Amino acid sequence: MALPPRRKRLLGLLAALAAVAVITPLGIGAASGDDHDDPAADPGTEAVAGPAAEHGQLSVCGTTLCDASGNPVQLRGMSTHGLQWYSQCLNDASLDALAYDWEADIVRLSMYIQEDGYETDPAGFTARMHELIDEVTARGQYVIVDWHMLDPGDPNYNLERAETFFAEIAREHGDQDNIFYEVANEPNGVAWSAIKSYHESIIPVIRQYDDDAVIILGTPDWSSLGLSGDGGPQDVIDDQVDAENVMYTFHFYAASHDDYYLDGLAGAADEIPVFVTEFGTQEYTGDGPNDFAMTQRYLDLMADKGISWVNWNYSDDERSGAAFEPGTCPGGPFTGDSGNLKEAGAWIRDRIREG
Repeated sequence: MALPPRRKRLLGLLAALAAVAVITPLGIGAASGDDHDDPAADPGTEAVAGPAAEHGQLSVCGTTLCDASGNPVQLRGMSTHGLQWYSQCLNDASLDALAYDWEADIVRLSMYIQEDGYETDPAGFTARMHELIDEVTARGQYVIVDWHMLDPGDPNYNLERAETFFAEIAREHGDQDNIFYEVANEPNGVAWSAIKSYHESIIPVIRQYDDDAVIILGTPDWSSLGLSGDGGPQDVIDDQVDAENVMYTFHFYAASHDDYYLDGLAGAADEIPVFVTEFGTQEYTGDGPNDFAMTQRYLDLMADKGISWVNWNYSDDERSGAAFEPGTCPGGPFTGDSGNLKEAGAWIRDRIREG
C-alpha cells in the first residue's frame, strides 16, 4: 500500500538520521527494473553507512565544503535530466544503482521551470520533487533541489514561482541534513546585479524554514561565472551576496570550454566557494564527441581545490552526454556491468567510484 506523502518523508528522514542504508546485491529484480522490496526491509542484507550519515550537515568553510566535524569534503555525483522528460529514468532500480553501484555521494534533481516544466503543473512537480528527495534521502545521499531556469534567462521572471516552490520544499525538508538548494540554474542575458537581487530575495524564503543548509547561487552567462559573456569571475568576487552558507555555481562542457574557462575556475575557487553543479565531457549542447583529456584536467583541478561536482546527466537521452543508451529507461539495467552505459556514462561512473 502506498504511504501518504508526509509519512514517506518522515521515513526517509529517519532512514538518513539512523546513519544506515541497507543494500542487497543488484541482482535480476533490481537490474530489470521490476518492483522489489525496500532494501532496508531485507533482513539478510549488510548495513552500510551512506555519505550523508558519514559527513552529516555540511557547511561552507572558507572556499570549500566541510562536514559536521569541520573536515573538508568533496562530493561527486550525477544530475538527472529534466523531470518532465525523463522521470521514467528515476525508479527503485536506477536509484539503487546510482547509490550502491555508481557510489554517488549526491544527486541533483533537475526540475525545469519553463520547457513544459514546473509552470505547467506546480503542484504535480512539487509533489514529484518531495518523492524524489525522500528516495535519495532513504539511500543515504545528499540531494540538490535544482530550480532549472534557463529561458528566459532573468531569474526574476520566475521569482514568485521560486518563492512558492522553495517555501514548500524547505518547510517539508528543512530539518534534514542532506539538502542543497540550487536556486537559479543558468541565468543569462542579465547583469550580475539583477541575478544578485534575485538571490537576495529567495535566500530569506528558504531561511524561514532551513537555517543551515547550503544554498547554491547561479552566476552570469549560463553559470560560467561570467566567462561566456563580457564579464568574468571578478564581478561576483567584488560584489558577493551577503549571506552565510552560500556557494556559487560554475558549469562547463569540456569539448567547448578550454583553458580560458579552466583558468577562470582556478582563480575564482581561490576567492569564493564554488560548486560545479553541472558539467559534461562533450560540447555545451550535451552532445558531440567526448573530450576526456580536458575533462580530466577539470577533475584534477577540482580535486586539488576541493570543489564538489555533479555530472550531466543520468538518463537515456539520445545525446552523447546521457549516461545510458536510448531505451534503457525504465527497465534498465543501470549498473556498470550492464552494457547499457554510453562511453561518457562508463567513464564518469569510474571517476565517481574513484572518489
